Amino acid sequence: MSITATQVNDLRQRTGISMMQCKKALEEAQGNEEKAIEILRQKGAAKAVEKADRVTKQGVVITKVQGSKATIVKLLCETDFVAKNEEFQAIAKNAVDVALKKGAEAAKESQEQPLKDLFSKLGENMAIEVKVMEGEGIADYIHLNNKLGVLVRLKNKDDDKARDVAMQIAAMNPVVINPEDVDDADVAKEKEIWKVQLKNEGKPEQIWNKIMTGKEKKYREESALMKQSFVKNGEQTVEQYLEGNMVIEFMRVAI
Repeated sequence: MSITATQVNDLRQRTGISMMQCKKALEEAQGNEEKAIEILRQKGAAKAVEKADRVTKQGVVITKVQGSKATIVKLLCETDFVAKNEEFQAIAKNAVDVALKKGAEAAKESQEQPLKDLFSKLGENMAIEVKVMEGEGIADYIHLNNKLGVLVRLKNKDDDKARDVAMQIAAMNPVVINPEDVDDADVAKEKEIWKVQLKNEGKPEQIWNKIMTGKEKKYREESALMKQSFVKNGEQTVEQYLEGNMVIEFMRVAI
């Protein structure tokens, strides 16, 4: 059967083993991830996979903007002790530099061996995620604990406002840029909940649609960055603060 790049990457992140080994194991297991892990154990890769199911809830997030290109790297581990390790943090910083020069995939591949070496030394499961953004008008923001990072790109370059919007995204965690971008399937799920709530509240069924129209508008706007209240001035929305400028894209990465 055909094995996708996503399957290979998922197994690699669980095990810390090379992409090629993961692909071969998945092919042998006909795409079954758990069987692939057993195959890797049988072939002597046990040390890395024995810890595969440990949860990676700690780590660092690093961002960097260089000209019209930016990257955000999330490097995960099991404990805060390892997250503060200099070698661990150096891997994240190296990945940032490679990503800016050669792209996200090259950055991840370049750190495979350093991660395996550090795993052997410290004995913790680790995983890395790398994203790249390109274009003018980019700004970044890292929360003080290095557990949350944001990249945002505005249509027109404005460093101060772009950074303010990046801070907004960090604080308010929007789902989309504009209300119309909210997934209709998500709205439909919310409507089913609202119907039950309205019934339990004893609201007449003939006014449900009117009430739900208002609820949908509020739900979409609260999910949308441009309609959120601006954190530095609650009297205006992000859209009003940008004065005609627009957010083209954003990335928010958290541990």
